[in-house]
Amino acid sequence: MQAHAPSTPRHRWWAVTAVSLATFSVVTTEMLPVGLLTPIAEALDTSTGTAGLMISLPALLAALFAPLVVISAGGLDRRSLLCALLGLLVIANLGAAFAPTLGWMLAARVLVGLCMGGIWAIAGGLAVRLVATRSVGLATSLIFGGVAAASVLGVPLGALIGELFGWRWAFGSMALLAAAVLALHLAVMPGLPPSGTTTLRQFGHQLGNRALQRGLMLTFLLVAGHFIAFTFVRPLLLSVPGFDARWVGPLLFGYGAAGMAGNFLAGIVAARRTRLTVSLIAAGLVLAPLLFLSIGESRLGGALALLAWGVAYGGVSVGLMTWMMKAAPGAVEVASALYVGAFNVGIASGAWLGGQALDRLGLIANLWLTSGFAVAAVALCIAGRSGPTSFPSSPAPPSQPRSTRDGRSSAPG
Repeated sequence: MQAHAPSTPRHRWWAVTAVSLATFSVVTTEMLPVGLLTPIAEALDTSTGTAGLMISLPALLAALFAPLVVISAGGLDRRSLLCALLGLLVIANLGAAFAPTLGWMLAARVLVGLCMGGIWAIAGGLAVRLVATRSVGLATSLIFGGVAAASVLGVPLGALIGELFGWRWAFGSMALLAAAVLALHLAVMPGLPPSGTTTLRQFGHQLGNRALQRGLMLTFLLVAGHFIAFTFVRPLLLSVPGFDARWVGPLLFGYGAAGMAGNFLAGIVAARRTRLTVSLIAAGLVLAPLLFLSIGESRLGGALALLAWGVAYGGVSVGLMTWMMKAAPGAVEVASALYVGAFNVGIASGAWLGGQALDRLGLIANLWLTSGFAVAAVALCIAGRSGPTSFPSSPAPPSQPRSTRDGRSSAPG
């Protein structure tokens, strides 16, 4: 597919918006079972802990698919690849909406894993290709604002639709949204030819990058710790503060709004002070679960703790992606794929560990584990000397890619 729209600054920001909506769609699809876990488990005749596989399975597969998509894409235009993945996302949501058993549901979630890995691997590094260097921080915040917006609108709206019309309609609505986002990409996304062929050797080279290694470990600790508890946020809100089920949607809206604020604050600050930003995010994820443990038994306290949790976690995606782009400025797509892998291994591990802890020890243990993982991330930030340096150099227009023979040049614009 070839782009027909002109490569003007205004058009590029429309393209950034389209990428943001793509991340919103895929993350909402991935996280949709969080707000619907109990009714889905009941309808498919399984336990709540086992139903957590709907989160952990696609996340684990996304970690595998992210580098495979980047390597196998070869010379394929990234616009075409994004459109193909959005088409698969439509199919995945329709499959989930009509799933008669847990097995069919998990099969649909395998497709979600493919879409998640591919879309994130490509979208994560597109800011440096679509806008000038001075605007990369804002563009990255907008792209990963789709992740935070999935918490603000996606997951709570899914929970609300599930309460009003049933959980199957929530997945059906996501299929319609993914189709609309696909249409937008076809209309506004410029051509995005690859900057060079990505090989396993380049992945091996970047795995020796100390700053990138540290960023990947931080990603795993913060994301896994978060999902140990957040995967089961619905039963947590129902049992600890004692909220009625009808309050879960509004509470998740509040959590997501706080996450949006955290996302844009982190995006602005991380562009200049990346290590400090990630350290503060990690500290926030230590304190938020402890707040829930200390004041969460009251409804007001539980709501406040959830808002604090949202602010802290809202900055994770953009803060860590900024770390990755600065750690590997000449290999952003490779770094992005590795980041997506670590992020989704964190989701899968956290959801699985959270399910085990929930079934064996109860919800309170999940909160302690979440805080413990964040403590380890704080220690890693403080102890480490290797950190990110700078963004890739200013990009060229999308129609004029620049690359070196080893594919480690600055990404084209």
